[in-house]
Amino acid sequence: MSDQPSPVRSAVVLGGSLAGLLAARALVGFADRVTVVERDVLPDGPEPRRNLPQARHVHVLWSGGARAVEELVPGVGESLLDAGAHRLAVTTDMVALAPEGWFRRWPESHHVFLCGRDLLDATVRARVLDDDRIELVERAEVLGLEGTDAAVTGVRLRGTDGSRRTLHADLVVDATGRGSRAPHWLRELGLPEPAQRVVDSGLAYASRIYRAPEAAWHGYPMVTVQADPKAAGPGRAGVLAPIEDGCWLVSLSGTRGSEPPTDGAEFTRFAREELRHPVIADLLAGAEPLTDISITRTTSNRRYYYERMPVWPENFAVLGDALAAYNPIYGHGMSVAAQSALALRDVIDRQGWGTPSLSHHIQKAVARPVAAAWDLATSQDVFYPGATDKGPTLRDRLLAAYVSRLMRTATGNGRIARRVTDVTSLERGAEALLTPSVLLATAIGPLKRPLSGPPLRPEEWQAAQ
Repeated sequence: MSDQPSPVRSAVVLGGSLAGLLAARALVGFADRVTVVERDVLPDGPEPRRNLPQARHVHVLWSGGARAVEELVPGVGESLLDAGAHRLAVTTDMVALAPEGWFRRWPESHHVFLCGRDLLDATVRARVLDDDRIELVERAEVLGLEGTDAAVTGVRLRGTDGSRRTLHADLVVDATGRGSRAPHWLRELGLPEPAQRVVDSGLAYASRIYRAPEAAWHGYPMVTVQADPKAAGPGRAGVLAPIEDGCWLVSLSGTRGSEPPTDGAEFTRFAREELRHPVIADLLAGAEPLTDISITRTTSNRRYYYERMPVWPENFAVLGDALAAYNPIYGHGMSVAAQSALALRDVIDRQGWGTPSLSHHIQKAVARPVAAAWDLATSQDVFYPGATDKGPTLRDRLLAAYVSRLMRTATGNGRIARRVTDVTSLERGAEALLTPSVLLATAIGPLKRPLSGPPLRPEEWQAAQ
């Protein structure tokens, strides 16, 4: 019998945002030590983070993502509700104008969690970093990967004082977000450039927090006015989301040529005159603005197809926005990150830590939740002028035509609305929308006449006054 101790299994996760923290949590069942490397200093509570401008805008955690987070971090949903987050039923607690018309508030099919991004991140962060097996290294810049084109063995870091060191690891996960330098790091190892696609609608986001009228602090629906990508001119959209502390977070957006304003009076005017319906402006008439207006312009859809690379190094994986980032108007980024972290865990559990081609299997698995969200976002955004170099492909046009008819059917057919929310909630894949019964119902069209206005109940209108 050997007296040699078992080797210590180590993993390094690059990025301390939601995707990175969930990836770290997914790895603690296999690695003895997980190190999270973050370039900033993470706050102790629900406070703003540097280099996360999108945190000021509406975030939605769809039930498909919420279930993944709960499986990785049990009890987090209850903690969010205790801290003031809202759990809203889909589509019962939603007032939504789609390009094809107003959705009815059908019986609950799925749900969403709504709260400020700072609160969500802080709640997950506190639970993940409470694990002694997870170490946080802050104020560290990643310079590159250590290893060869066959296998990654660690990462090179630089501290704020200029000092350099190498962290060796059996597995490195890149969760550094939109700013990921993984393509550059792979080139340094002698690997080819990954294929990628960018669909950029030119969307800009403007958001502001309001104090809701006291009667609307609890049980208020989420209100959305979506753009119509196929209409002439820029797309304009808005969302009013109940968040913690009796507040509403309102995000307005516009594509090239109709960016939302930064002035308070113009913000309200945009909601009233530029959106397809003034319902959000009507509700804001009784609310008190609490913050300045925050603007974000980095909203393009961008996906790297790492899973298609002919050669992929051992011990390296990419997930979250570093793999695929979406127009935030669709609200799928956090949910996909959570499902990808769960896929990371499940692949290692199934294949075994350190088995040959494990990283390639991981990369293929995390691409699956990405694909559904990618099609949902780009099938709309591709129609805005300048979104792509060559415009919509034939596939894009055929998909959009079917989705448009499907969504029109969903406004007046509860069964089809549920199938649609199965996919938008990331509970099922897009194949759920291509079954014979769904195809037949879509060909027939809606069973009920379209609604003439927003399905707000009289007591909800009254509460907003």
